[in-house]
Amino acid sequence: MKITLLVIGKTDTAYLREGIDIYTKRLKHYISFEMEVIPDVKKAKNMTVDLQKQKEGELILSRLAPGKELHLFDEGGKAFSSKGFAQFLEQKMISSVKELVFVIGGPYGFSEEVYEKATSKISLSKLTFSHQMVRLLCVEQIYRAFTILKGEPYHHD
Repeated sequence: MKITLLVIGKTDTAYLREGIDIYTKRLKHYISFEMEVIPDVKKAKNMTVDLQKQKEGELILSRLAPGKELHLFDEGGKAFSSKGFAQFLEQKMISSVKELVFVIGGPYGFSEEVYEKATSKISLSKLTFSHQMVRLLCVEQIYRAFTILKGEPYHHD
């Protein structure tokens, strides 16, 4: 199985890029992992919120193909503990899914079309984080899940 994390726009802040790189390298010991950047929508400042979500949604959905299962990081999603998220990933690994595609949307969330195609929505917290910071949190939690599954001492109860 492969895991892809789709994000809208590049990561601007150096310390976040560095943290993402650290966990991406660590993850490669457990699973095929890639973070794919979808370029920001051009002229977004002149668009309505709905039009921007629609354009971003088209770009997200264009990355899907048969065998890829879409999961959205969304504030209205299901909240997991780290162990619960590890169990979620374990169940996906023993299923017939070839690739899990996790998506962090743009500043306004997702279009209805993206929500309709998604298998699940996952919440990281009831707190609100910047989209830049959520990238690091997601990669770290995916890494943490694999250390939990392997029984490694990274996660403490």
